[in-house]
Amino acid sequence: MRELLSTSMLEALSCVPDGSFEIFSHGDNYGIQPVERLVTETSGKGRIDIYPLFPGIQFMRHRYLADEVNFHHDSAAHILELNHCCSGRAGWDMCEGTSVYLGPGDICVHSMASCSDSHMSLPLGYYEGISILADLHVLERSCPDILAEGGFDPEVLYNRYCIPERPVGIQASPRLDSMFSYLYELSGPERIPCYKLKAMESLLYLQHLKPDVGGLTQYGSSQTARIKEIHDFAAEHLDCRFTIEELAKKFLINTSSLKAVFKAVYGMPIASYFKEMRIKKAMSLLLDTDMSISQIAELVGYSSQGKFTQAFKEVSKMLPTEYRKTYASP
Repeated sequence: MRELLSTSMLEALSCVPDGSFEIFSHGDNYGIQPVERLVTETSGKGRIDIYPLFPGIQFMRHRYLADEVNFHHDSAAHILELNHCCSGRAGWDMCEGTSVYLGPGDICVHSMASCSDSHMSLPLGYYEGISILADLHVLERSCPDILAEGGFDPEVLYNRYCIPERPVGIQASPRLDSMFSYLYELSGPERIPCYKLKAMESLLYLQHLKPDVGGLTQYGSSQTARIKEIHDFAAEHLDCRFTIEELAKKFLINTSSLKAVFKAVYGMPIASYFKEMRIKKAMSLLLDTDMSISQIAELVGYSSQGKFTQAFKEVSKMLPTEYRKTYASP
């Protein structure tokens, strides 16, 4: 599904070596200490751009091309972090065995104590997002005038999002889209002023938000690990068609949990996800091999060429023969 990667993201990562993360700070002031000591580990690659905005507030742009990333930084319960997912999908295993999965438009709010040693899995192999960090101790002493005029109270955010140390996930909505979507298109001199305005709007939004409305379901890390096992097993055996009941029995999980957690992790119902995966593998075989349509159908788990052709057309809007004729190299 990496065809969904934006051109700007590919350009930003083009000079980053595999197996590394590069962090670029666009300013010297207003540093937030845990970020300055951030350590990352990945077999893929990533880039983080940091923009200090005010004392105690900074903006970060994230672009990752990887299957998983590990993070380590100092624990800081008084530093609030808001993350917004633009594209891709990210599952964040945080402290106390809690996992939150973000899809496009979702946000997650937590303290930097929750993610001091954390693991992020990227089911689609990529992630693009932003985060806004606020040091609530600094903002107690001094905050931007607009925040003060809006009645901003750091203690409210601390009690709501930092204690207990559990993340709050909020589903995508038109309101969130209007707040964040255009930030990914900014460049030039208007970028920093817009980041400043959006950071203050976000903090005021969180202060008046009721987190129990539109919240994302959270799962235990052990549950999501089991779902990844099921995914990997089924992906390795695309020529076999397992029922949900068969998978649930094999991996000792009830069927309702399997369906719910799979959709939370991978963003699609399990049947739709593997149908798309089968067709994508078939597309590759059509272009890279001279196998017959019936051979390919069998390799991706279809009992007849007719059923395969119907499924292929539903996904690609083309017949397999048309797809091969149109896109295969001479």
